[in-house]
Amino acid sequence: MAYKISSDCVSCGACAPNCPVEAISQGETQYEIDAAKCIDCGSCSEVCPMSAISQ
Repeated sequence: MAYKISSDCVSCGACAPNCPVEAISQGETQYEIDAAKCIDCGSCSEVCPMSAISQ
């Protein structure tokens, strides 16, 4: 199950560089995770200062 970014995201960008498969990109209003690319490693969730990323 891919990780998801909630509406608590403030688009700080902390998560994107930590994704080993580049599944995170800036969306229209916040960062988004491409579920097809996500490998469920949790690297993004560990660095999110808003705790906006969960599985």
